[in-house]
Amino acid sequence: MSKERVRELLGQLRDELRKTGVDAELDKMIDELDDEVNAVVDTGADVTDLVDRAKGFEADFASRHPAVERFMREVIDTLVRMGI
Repeated sequence: MSKERVRELLGQLRDELRKTGVDAELDKMIDELDDEVNAVVDTGADVTDLVDRAKGFEADFASRHPAVERFMREVIDTLVRMGI
């Protein structure tokens, strides 16, 4: 269930970002994060580095896209709860 929730949250994150408009740099960052999250979810790899990176994105969203920040926070919380 948690794997599906992470993927669902990433979809919501992308939808919200599209609504607010993103620059090419942020879009690339989200693509990379999406790839990393899917790899961790699929393989069960350690999530520590991914969570740290996601927290950096969350800080960026807080200043540039505050409405999107909550989706990023949910992604982080769900990954941590999965205990990967």
